[in-house]
Formats: sequence, structure tokens, C-alpha cells
Amino acid sequence: MHDRIIAVYFLSNQKNGTLYMGSTNDLHRRMLEHREGLYRGFSKRYKLKKLVFCQPCPNVATALRLERRYKKYYREWKINLIEENNPNWDDLCERFW
Repeated sequence: MHDRIIAVYFLSNQKNGTLYMGSTNDLHRRMLEHREGLYRGFSKRYKLKKLVFCQPCPNVATALRLERRYKKYYREWKINLIEENNPNWDDLCERFW
């Protein structure tokens, strides 16, 4: 069993590639869903399976609020956020479980 991590996260397929942003009440489960392509949609279509940014949150309301705020920002801001925290755009999945 894994610890449930509530978080806002970004996925990409490569450095400076296509970005997907989401929030979840269980990061481990959600990443498995993305990696297995269990749901049709943007992340599956563009093969976005690499976790390049993750911000754990204390509760779901905070995660949703941050996701809505971050989605309003331009791509350049999002890339800067990723690079401040993950300059090599490494896959961060292993850090969280």
C-alpha cells in the first residue's frame, strides 16, 4: 500500500515539450492511470507520462485552487516553475514512492 499524496502536478513528454496540468487526491494512482493510458484525452493523445513537477498539498481544496491559479499563467511561467524545481526535467515519480 502507498501513502496517498494530494498534489498539483505537471506531465510532459520531453524537456520543453507539451504540458499537462492536473490535481489529484492520490498521486500514485493518478500516475499509474496516465502511464497506462487508461483514459482517453489530452495526456494519452500526446503521450504525457513524465512527472516533471509536483507540489504536494495539505488537502484537495488547496490542490484544486492551485491548479485553477496555475492554469491561468502563461506557458513561460509554467516552464520557469518546472525548471526552478527540476532543471533537467527528470521524471519525479520515484521521489514520491
